Amino acid sequence: MDSTVRVAAVQAEPAWLDLAAGVDRTIDLIGQAAAGGAQLIAFPETFLPGYPWWIWLDSPAAGMAFVPRYAVNSMTRDGAELRAIADAAHRHGIHVVLGFSERAGGSLYMAQAFVSGTGELISVRRKLKPTHVERAVFGEGDGSDLQVHDTALGRLGGLNCWEHLQPLTKYAMYSMGEQIHVASWPSFSVYRGAATALGPEVNTAASLIYAVEGQTFVVAPCGVVGAAAQETFCDSDLKRQLLPPGGGFARIYGPEGSVLAEPLAETEEGILYADLSPDLLAIAKSAADPVGHYSRPDVLRLLVNRNAAPQVIEAPPEAQPAMETFPPTMAPA
Repeated sequence: MDSTVRVAAVQAEPAWLDLAAGVDRTIDLIGQAAAGGAQLIAFPETFLPGYPWWIWLDSPAAGMAFVPRYAVNSMTRDGAELRAIADAAHRHGIHVVLGFSERAGGSLYMAQAFVSGTGELISVRRKLKPTHVERAVFGEGDGSDLQVHDTALGRLGGLNCWEHLQPLTKYAMYSMGEQIHVASWPSFSVYRGAATALGPEVNTAASLIYAVEGQTFVVAPCGVVGAAAQETFCDSDLKRQLLPPGGGFARIYGPEGSVLAEPLAETEEGILYADLSPDLLAIAKSAADPVGHYSRPDVLRLLVNRNAAPQVIEAPPEAQPAMETFPPTMAPA
């Protein structure tokens, strides 16, 4: 990171379960951020086609009513929708980190796409372990999804939601020298007041601690629950109470814990902007670098398997045993 970078964190309601409308909204927000001078825009977790809130509101059997629509409105990493978003990034000269539900075969994954300002799809990563009831919808990633990328803006990485509560995952990310980190969150609305760990106090603190522990800038976009969400997911007063409006808590933090953008009201949609000075990285690292001078590898070390874990591996031809042949008179019965 050689110079100041202007970043944008989205706080907005998705176009629920409508991929085409969601792509249009994403492209519009990319244009807005670029017009605001941003060189990077970051989107909430599963912004396309929206977070599947039904999993927190009813039984798995009742939730099956949403599954076909959610699946068909989930993107593939090589589809026309992501290409259109990458083209918008190129057109506006802005890097994009996009949270989306990735469809691969018959499975869905909580993914983040990294797109350069030239429209190159740098990478797609998947959430290593979906949280709690998310596992009723999504599969999990593998070691290859721990990623930090060299970009024109600096070393850029990202995680989804409660991956920021996984100490070993965080340490693996810190070890790769992140300078700008995207912490994508869905919304802090569900069970408001009844489950503190799901609320804004804990989750904004998780983004802040990530910044200070990793000495990295944290751009934390966040979704919003609005009237459209309640209309989509809530068919009773109880469900409307469980998923109240609001929950938007986008934040941008400096590597030494400073708040770099004025927050929006939790029901307000918009974009947060901040200018990230590389000088703050040096200041933060000088105080505490847990993967450098503030570590004790003689006492504690982390073992990481960064390899992909495909479901099918083809054996090389030379490793396959040759078929036995028999003379006609000796052929087995």
